[in-house]
Amino acid sequence: LMQFTSKPGDKEVVFADSIVKVNREGQIKRLILIITNVAIYTLDNRWCNLKRRISLSDIERLHLSEVNDNFLAIVVRNEYDYLLASTRKSEIVNVLVTAVNNMPRAPLEVSYKNR
Repeated sequence: LMQFTSKPGDKEVVFADSIVKVNREGQIKRLILIITNVAIYTLDNRWCNLKRRISLSDIERLHLSEVNDNFLAIVVRNEYDYLLASTRKSEIVNVLVTAVNNMPRAPLEVSYKNR
């Protein structure tokens, strides 16, 4: 974990859990999600290889559905969006909102839509 979270600005891991990522074709893959005070990291569940790093400053908004499901879409500025599922969705949203709002930028927008 330390090798991935030792980027400039990373001070602490604020959340870590196993998630399911859904790609464009609807295929699912188990990954490890790590949220630090400056970035989101996803790692391969088996080998712990870094799959993606998203700076918290690049997150435009979070989309959640109005129904009680485990899906969360992270809209990323200038990159492709990230659809994931987790039984700890509410916790992930709370951690992301808190971490992003602690940065010098506009508050993170969270929207609830079924589409």
